[in-house]
Amino acid sequence: MSDAPTDDLRLRLDGYTPIPPTHVAAVVTYLEMTAPPARPSPEPLPLAPIGADLARYRALYAAIGTPWLWFGRAGMTDEALTAILGDPAVEALALTEGGRDIGLLELDRRTPGEVNLAYFGLVPEAVGSGRGRRLMDEAIRRAFARPIGRFWVHTCTLDHPGAVAFYQRSGFRPYARAIEVAPDPRLTGALPREAGQVPLLAG
Repeated sequence: MSDAPTDDLRLRLDGYTPIPPTHVAAVVTYLEMTAPPARPSPEPLPLAPIGADLARYRALYAAIGTPWLWFGRAGMTDEALTAILGDPAVEALALTEGGRDIGLLELDRRTPGEVNLAYFGLVPEAVGSGRGRRLMDEAIRRAFARPIGRFWVHTCTLDHPGAVAFYQRSGFRPYARAIEVAPDPRLTGALPREAGQVPLLAG
C-alpha cells in the first residue's frame, strides 16, 4: 500500500480512490420506512414555520450544520433557496425554546407518494438532551399524516457519528450507499475555514 494517493482519480471498488485536495468525500447511507412505528403519539412541540424567511433559515442551518460541514444549502443563492422553501410541498420548521431556534425539521413532499426528510438536526448544545427523539417522532407523525409509500432520509460520514444508529432506532431501514464528492465548501467560501471535522488540504 502506498503512503499517499496517486493522481489516478478513477473510482476503485476495491481499494483507495484519491480525492483532489480541493474536494471532500463522504460515504452516504440512504434509509427509509414504509409505515410509522408503533409508538405513542408525540407530545406537541413548539415548532414554528420558517417559510421563506431566508435569514432565519440560514442562521439555523449554519448553527446546526457548520460543525458537520453541511454545505448543500450554504452555497445556494437566495433565488434557489427561495424556490425550495417557498414551495407549498416543502415544510421547514424551527424547534424553538426560550425564544431561540434550536432545531430544524424540513420535510419535502415534492415527489408524489413519498416524503423526504431533507434536513433534521439540533444546535450542538441541544444534542443528547432527548429533544432529537421528540423531534423525530413529530417528523414521522407529520410524514405519515397522509398516505405515502415511504419516508426516507440520507446521511453521510461527515455527519454526527451516531446519525445512522439514531435513524435505525427511529424505524428507518438502510437500503443503499453512495460516495459523494464535492468541492470543499470552505474553499469556495460557502462555509468558514474552521468548519467541520475534516482537515483542509488546500488553500
